[in-house]
Amino acid sequence: MSTRCQLRFTETDSDRVAQIYRHSDGYPRSVLPLLEIIENQHELLRETGTQRDASYAAAQFILVDKLQYISHTTKSKSDTYSNWPDTIDSVLDPEAWKQVDATPTYLLGHGVEDPSCGIHGDEEYLYVIELPARSPFENPANWRIKISEHCGFPRWEEPTEDAFEVADWQFEGTLSEAIAEVEEGR
Repeated sequence: MSTRCQLRFTETDSDRVAQIYRHSDGYPRSVLPLLEIIENQHELLRETGTQRDASYAAAQFILVDKLQYISHTTKSKSDTYSNWPDTIDSVLDPEAWKQVDATPTYLLGHGVEDPSCGIHGDEEYLYVIELPARSPFENPANWRIKISEHCGFPRWEEPTEDAFEVADWQFEGTLSEAIAEVEEGR
């Protein structure tokens, strides 16, 4: 069974919102390290001019998640390749998949959501990542995050439009505090 989640990227003093659906591994121990990777890349983002807003942060989250997924699924722990295509070119080549009896799951797993529509209703976690107003990647220590209680919001039979407003939050603080709390709880 997948652990679905929604990540809502926002900006301080702004109405901008970017929302992502993640189909599996929505637990904090899986989501927070990906956010940390983006946070740790702030110098690269600033130097390349890719520091922007909530929508860019959401897109970077998907990119990092997809890259990690592809690298983990194309190479086994014994350092030998699986039957999946083993290069980026072959991962993107439909012909390479004809030899494999699998769905290219790297093409699945994420959705860009319309924040005004709420959530699907089968998610187990909600996240709000608030970026500083001036430059989201200038001072990543200022990223604020909220993590819902496990299933602590309306699901299936209830309206989901206001899920982020009525959620019970198990954590509210900085990203680094959230990571420390999750690591402590392992």
